[in-house]
Amino acid sequence: MDPAQMLEMMKQRVKPGLMEKTKLSDAQADKVLEINLWSQQQRRGFRELSEEDRAKKTKEIQEEVNKKYKAIPLTDDQIKAVDEFYVEMRRNMQNRGGGGGGK
Repeated sequence: MDPAQMLEMMKQRVKPGLMEKTKLSDAQADKVLEINLWSQQQRRGFRELSEEDRAKKTKEIQEEVNKKYKAIPLTDDQIKAVDEFYVEMRRNMQNRGGGGGGK
């Protein structure tokens, strides 16, 4: 699936829950989804890296994600709510056995 299709799928499936849980506006939620897709693309190929390199790269990407969130702009509380939303979403996917691939 190409990134544009992936983003559309995320807008249909993830955006309603994201907006409900985080109280973001429609435009803010769109930007968060775009940033999340960007971070997923950056993490591709991480399996080939050593544990140390993977941790370093993950930290760099997370710092960039936070800068991008601030530029939307999101408040610290909104960023925390978004992070919690994605942690919960990943936990739910793992519990359903749908691991979702490389995260």
